[in-house]
Amino acid sequence: MSGIRVIVGISGASGAVLGVRVVERLAALGDIEIHLVVSDAARRTLALECGPQALDDLGASVHRHHPVGDIGATIASGAFPVSGMIVAPCSMQTLSAIATGRADTLLTRAADVQLKERRRLVLLARETPLHLGHLRAMCAVTEIGAIVMPPVPAFHQRPASVEAIVDHLAARAIDLLALPGPPLAQNWPGLP
Repeated sequence: MSGIRVIVGISGASGAVLGVRVVERLAALGDIEIHLVVSDAARRTLALECGPQALDDLGASVHRHHPVGDIGATIASGAFPVSGMIVAPCSMQTLSAIATGRADTLLTRAADVQLKERRRLVLLARETPLHLGHLRAMCAVTEIGAIVMPPVPAFHQRPASVEAIVDHLAARAIDLLALPGPPLAQNWPGLP
């Protein structure tokens, strides 16, 4: 292993394919130890949106799939070094829990650890339209160090399919972790 560890959390918001694609892109980089934690609601969403085998397929692509109730897992400790965490998709319930320090599941505890250890935490917040409570939670989580990245398509890329949109969003989220190597996402047209 290269010593690079990344945690991927999947919460119950619609857009489970975002988490799947983040795992696939990380796995394709090779030599990255991927730790996965999936909320109870996400298990249902994954099956509905990606098929009944989606969770098993994900489990085969990661180094370790941690049960969401295992608060004693390695990823719940700041002594377990990781390069960062991506929550894709991130429901408003999960985002709000992270913003307020409510670490009652392994997903929110692992996110809380990233913040207290000053590591990168990228949240692909999935909700629309947003009410003031959502906006305040996004502001609060940003103030404590998270990066809120709503999965907004980059239309300047002229995506030909939903798959192209999802792939670009996954690449952008991974790039926000600032892992070694070249960026995965395409630059704005005209940039090197």
